[in-house]
Amino acid sequence: MLMRETPVVIDGPVGQIEALYLYNEQPRGIALICHPNPVQGGTMLNKVVSTLQRTARDAGLITLRFNYRGVGASQGTHDMGTGEVDDAQAAATWLREKHPDLPLTLFGFSFGGFVAASLGGRLEAQGVQLEHLFMVAPAVMRLGEQDQLPQHGGLTVIQPETDEVIDPQLVYQWSEQLQRPHELLKVAECGHFFHGKLTDLKDLLLPRLSN
Repeated sequence: MLMRETPVVIDGPVGQIEALYLYNEQPRGIALICHPNPVQGGTMLNKVVSTLQRTARDAGLITLRFNYRGVGASQGTHDMGTGEVDDAQAAATWLREKHPDLPLTLFGFSFGGFVAASLGGRLEAQGVQLEHLFMVAPAVMRLGEQDQLPQHGGLTVIQPETDEVIDPQLVYQWSEQLQRPHELLKVAECGHFFHGKLTDLKDLLLPRLSN
């Protein structure tokens, strides 16, 4: 059976949030996917985000991806910081209220890696246990002291070795200094947008979602 995402509208902190929701008949969990920098054209339809969504779907997860404020039909204007994390929190709340008994996995690509990480810390502080956090080519330089990563659940960082947007060395150094257990996966001969490497990305994610 071909499963299709359904457009939904979520009440956000500054207005309506545009999102795409996919239900799974026999779900193993729920997944929220955060997209890249809206100032550089990032939306929930980005091809890396689409790959993350399809991979989560194939692993048996219910998925939700959404547009930050000021992107697509989402109301408001770009905040480029805590505002987008607020939007992600509203989306996570919507998803968790529909499926309160299912474990939550967060995905974030580029700027979305910062958003997902910051959101994960917020949720954990509120007593929400994350299943896994996946940060793909993450904008780690945006993480400040106020952005606490979750300390429990799985953490996987996937970094292209020839990333032309996020300096790989920044991600490697951040990983080395990270106090909590995690895994860093480097993708050889791969740029920021995973041109020609989306299948490799899926192959890295799927076994970590299926365990």
